[in-house]
Amino acid sequence: MVAAAPMRLAKFLATAGVASRRAAEEIVRDGRVTVDGEVILDPAFGVEHQSVTVDGAAIELPQASALVVYAVNKPAGVVSTASDPQRRRTVVSLVPTDARLYPVGRLDADTTGLILLTNDGPLAHRLTHPSFEVDKTYRAVVGNLPIRQGALRALKAGVELDDGRTSPARVALVGNDTLELTIHEGRKRQVKRMCEAVGHPVVSLTRIRFGPLQLGSLPLGQHRQLSAQEVSLLRAAGSGSRRA
Repeated sequence: MVAAAPMRLAKFLATAGVASRRAAEEIVRDGRVTVDGEVILDPAFGVEHQSVTVDGAAIELPQASALVVYAVNKPAGVVSTASDPQRRRTVVSLVPTDARLYPVGRLDADTTGLILLTNDGPLAHRLTHPSFEVDKTYRAVVGNLPIRQGALRALKAGVELDDGRTSPARVALVGNDTLELTIHEGRKRQVKRMCEAVGHPVVSLTRIRFGPLQLGSLPLGQHRQLSAQEVSLLRAAGSGSRRA
């Protein structure tokens, strides 16, 4: 492994496609990482030209030409992780490649739709960190019909949840029982909890857009590698925050 310049160890692991930045920090703290043969527990440890291993396997930064992003239409029952201790099928297993991929964010096991896989750690960080406010659009089939105008107004204004008030959502009624919601936050089960809070529990949920990228006609369970132009659009979406 050779890094071009000193880099925080956790960032190095994320850039190498080992895990997300947050997960990489935990991997370091768990004592699974060595630098030049010495176990390092500090995620901020500076790495430049040293040899880095995780669980004994050597880790190298990919060349820029080797960075890839895939779009996957995740089926229900597939988990949004690179591996699963319960031996459930993972989104990473849906893409046959030698690249070491991991998911960009997560979808609940019963949620279907668009999820991205990449070995580009900095891109994944920018697309998922709340400060960059990248929009995600979901299509939710809900119960307790009819859908009331008051519920739509509440979702658009922001909903009080047990972990705080949500930011305003963009909401469209696209069927008698179907909503499209666009949010930029990434709280656990957020769309489901928002709909439940306004009296319309979610029956099924599909993500149809991530930033500028649409799910489109990609069949359920299938994948495709993004073009260079699509990746550039994703980089632009994560290029800065809309916050003051």
